[in-house]
Amino acid sequence: MYRCCLLPAFAKDSTMSRLPLIGVTACRQQLGKYSSHTAGDKYVEAAAFAGIPVILPALDEPTEPAQLLASLDGLLFTGSPSNVEPHHYQGAPSLEGTAHDVFRDRMTLPLLRAAIARGVPVLCICRGFQELNVALGGSLHQRVQDLPDYLDHREPQSELLSVQYAPQHPVQVQKGGLLESLGLAPGFEVNSLHSQGIDHLASDLRAEALAPDGLVEAVSLPDAPGFVLGVQWHPEWEFRENPVSMRLFTAFREACQAYARRRDDAISG
Repeated sequence: MYRCCLLPAFAKDSTMSRLPLIGVTACRQQLGKYSSHTAGDKYVEAAAFAGIPVILPALDEPTEPAQLLASLDGLLFTGSPSNVEPHHYQGAPSLEGTAHDVFRDRMTLPLLRAAIARGVPVLCICRGFQELNVALGGSLHQRVQDLPDYLDHREPQSELLSVQYAPQHPVQVQKGGLLESLGLAPGFEVNSLHSQGIDHLASDLRAEALAPDGLVEAVSLPDAPGFVLGVQWHPEWEFRENPVSMRLFTAFREACQAYARRRDDAISG
């Protein structure tokens, strides 16, 4: 389930002398008796479309963001079974049994802020999407399914993965934003595998797409010096078979390639 494809020929840009390095956030999980750093294969494969995936472990003492960013050309913030601890957004304590990952929180929230300030391209998926909102001052609904007038955005637990990751509801693209500029249709279907969602949107973020119940499903950061996109759904699932997902990952790849060229030019110049 967890493997890394290091040198994908299809990520090669003929105008570049090297492949961009794409940081992929790992989770800290207990696998049997052992504490492990994990990054799902589907995220690693999607990152490989943009360059060389580099797994970023969720260490006890996280590496300083500046040290990581000095070597990276893009960042993919992944989904996870765990949730951001609510004290990061002044939320109420989680219900008993809610999965958290304090080690990942320690790494990702400062890393997101530093990457955005530096102009490193950032693509955030599911938990990563929620981390982006929290890192910039927003808050989360902890159980969307318990709120009146909202859909149940969780996946059917007893079904096959192919059913869990199948399209579940449409999203409406907001006019004048990043998604519209990428040429996406005004509306399209997405999968839905989450119980938490955006409550208060961080003031600097722009809502890019909404679910039928009004829940924010995609965001951008218009004033950022680099590419910043977050989506609540899972475009990494069989992304080569989905035109919307391919457009998102192609835009991310192009941003990473452009950043890598600028970084190399600055070093050699």
